[in-house]
Amino acid sequence: MRSDLIVGLTTAAVVIPKAMAYATIADLPVQVGLYTAFLPIVIYAVLGSSRPLSVSTTTTLALLAATEFAELAPGGDMATLLKASAMLMLMVGGILILASLLRLGFIANFISAPVLTGFKAGIGLVIVLDQVPKILGIHFPRGTFVQNLLSTVRGIPKTSLATLALGLFMMALLIAFEPLLPRAPAPLIAVAAGILGVSLLGLQSHGVAIVGRIPKGFPPFTIPDLSLAAQLWPGALGIALMSFTETIAAGRTFAEGEEPPPRANRELLATGLANAGGVFLGAMPGGGGTTQTAVNRLAGARTQLAKLVTIVVSLIGLAYQVADPPVYLVGRKRGPNAFRPRSDQHPDDEFFPGLLLARLEGRVFFANVDHIAQKLRVLVDLKKPKGVALDLSNVPDLQYTALRMLTEAQKPQRERGVSVWRARSHAVQSRIGSFEIPG
Repeated sequence: MRSDLIVGLTTAAVVIPKAMAYATIADLPVQVGLYTAFLPIVIYAVLGSSRPLSVSTTTTLALLAATEFAELAPGGDMATLLKASAMLMLMVGGILILASLLRLGFIANFISAPVLTGFKAGIGLVIVLDQVPKILGIHFPRGTFVQNLLSTVRGIPKTSLATLALGLFMMALLIAFEPLLPRAPAPLIAVAAGILGVSLLGLQSHGVAIVGRIPKGFPPFTIPDLSLAAQLWPGALGIALMSFTETIAAGRTFAEGEEPPPRANRELLATGLANAGGVFLGAMPGGGGTTQTAVNRLAGARTQLAKLVTIVVSLIGLAYQVADPPVYLVGRKRGPNAFRPRSDQHPDDEFFPGLLLARLEGRVFFANVDHIAQKLRVLVDLKKPKGVALDLSNVPDLQYTALRMLTEAQKPQRERGVSVWRARSHAVQSRIGSFEIPG
C-alpha cells in the first residue's frame, strides 16, 4: 500500500498536466483534461485487468478527436465542442461495451510479438519527439511525425536557453536518483523541485513557459447532442478501435514477472464504461496511456490502488479550488478594452485612481462566499478605494444564497461611502445588470 500511495502521487504529477495538454490538442478547454483524469480512471481501476495500466487519454486519441471537432465546429464554438465531445465519448464507450458483449476481444490475439515490439519502439519515438520541443522551448503547429520532426529541427535556433537548462537539470536529477537513492520517488521530487523553482526563482520571467491559470470548480453537467450521432459514428468507431489497441498494447508492454496479461474482453468493458462514465462530466475520449503507464511502472506500482490515489489527488485539488476561489486585482491593457490580472510583467497596464477592480473566478456558492468576502475586505482595507467593481465574467454560476450573502457583505462598504458594482456578469445579468468602465 505504501508503494502504491507514493506511485499514485507521482503519477498524478504526470497524468493531470498531460491530460490537460491533450485537451488543448483536441481544441477543448484545458480543464477538460482534468475531468478526464477524474471519474474514468476510477472506473478502470475497479474493473480493469491490468495492474500498472493508467487510463486517461493519449496523443493519438486527442488528434483523432480534434479531426472530428474541426468538421463539426470549424469556428471553435465552445458549446458545440463540449456537446460534441460528450456525444463522441458516449459513442466510443458504447462501441467498446458492445464489442465486449460480443466477445470481440480475440482481435487482440492478432497483435503479434513483432507488432508489439514495433509498437513500443514507435511509441518511444513519438514520446521523445513530443517532448523535445517542450525542452527546447519552441512552439509550432502540430502535424504528422515527419512534419513535427522537421519543425523541431528548424526551430532549434529559437531555443530558449533557460527552458533547455531547466529540462536538462530535471533529467539529470531523475538519472542521479536511480543509483544514489533508488527507493526515492524521483519523478515526484523532480516535479516538486520544478514547482519550487518557478515559485522562488520566477523562471517564467526568464522565458520558461508555465501552464498559467486554469478555470476552477467541478465539471459542469454536459448533455450529449444526439443529433450529432450520424456525423460522429465513423470517427467514434476509429477512436474506439485505437483506444482498445493502445490499451491492450500498453497493458502487455508493461506487464512484468508473474502478473497476468490483460484480458481483452475485460479491457473492452472497463475502457468502455470508463468512457461512458465521463460523458456527463465534460471529459474527452480516453484509453490506456503509454507515458503515464511507464511512469506508473517505473515508480513501482503494484496494484490499481495507485490509480485510485491519482483520482483522490485530482479530487482534492478540485475541492480546494472550489472552496477557496481566487480573487485577482485586474488592470486594463493599453489599447484594446481588455482586462487582465495585475502583474509585474505588465507594468504598462492602466489603473484608475480611487477604483479597485477585482475579478472573481469559478462558481460562487454558500460554501465559498465567506472566503471571497474576506479576500475582498482585505483588498479594500489595503487600497482604501472610493469604488469597487467586481468582474464576474469568469463566474459561470452565482448561487442565489451566495448572491444574498455577497450583497449583505457589501453593505458595510456602502455605509463607509464606498460604491460597489458587479460587472460583466453572465450568470445573473437579468437580475443585477452590468457595469462598464467608460473609455
